[in-house]
Amino acid sequence: MAIIEVKNLVKKYGKFTAVDGISFEVKKGEIFGILGPNGAGKTTTLEMIEGLREINSGEILLDGINVKDNPNDIKRLIGIQLQSSSFFDHLNLKELLTLFGSFYNQKINPMEILAEVELTDKAKSTVKSLSGGQKQRFSIASAMVNDPIVLFLDEPTTGLDPQARRHLWNFIRQIQKKGKTVVLTTHYMEEAEELCDRIAIMDRGKILTLDTPENLIKNLLKTGFKKKKIIQEANMEDVFLNLTGHGLREE
Repeated sequence: MAIIEVKNLVKKYGKFTAVDGISFEVKKGEIFGILGPNGAGKTTTLEMIEGLREINSGEILLDGINVKDNPNDIKRLIGIQLQSSSFFDHLNLKELLTLFGSFYNQKINPMEILAEVELTDKAKSTVKSLSGGQKQRFSIASAMVNDPIVLFLDEPTTGLDPQARRHLWNFIRQIQKKGKTVVLTTHYMEEAEELCDRIAIMDRGKILTLDTPENLIKNLLKTGFKKKKIIQEANMEDVFLNLTGHGLREE
């Protein structure tokens, strides 16, 4: 069952076409990745689905609701974690979550939400005092206050060390287990392969291919593709984690 349906979506800036007639579906309950180089159109695509950017032509349905005609209704159904988020410096984490909940006319339990992201001990701290991994977890927690059916994550692990990155992967999987749909962008190919049920690869405003990570790799190998470098059973991240441990370290 599709929770998001994108049909012939187009976005232009003057003569430049950022998104060029793309169509795809996101299934309910899956982790769906959109990959592409800088300028591929992936962020613009997400912003149109989120109701944050005007649609030139085409149609987007989210849970059966037309995004272009009902952007405010869509905002109540989704959560958005941006790559770079700004928060009120004078409010602590508990106060911020309470404030965000009020935006949706919802009375929330901030300590319960902080417990889900392992930040209860930081309840009275400000965001600027958190480590990189803690900031990302809180950013996602703040996007969950309205209990969204779809969560959008834009480069969620950028700048994190290997332990924090893998810890955040586990957190995203837990969100999926609660029945949420997750749509994410990432530049880390290992992250996409590890997390995503399906992946759309974009370039120059078009979707080049869309499939499961396993099928995308199998299809490449069927073309006769072979790596020039001998595939090793471990990489440098494995070396790093083996030496320093898998445990999450907070500053």
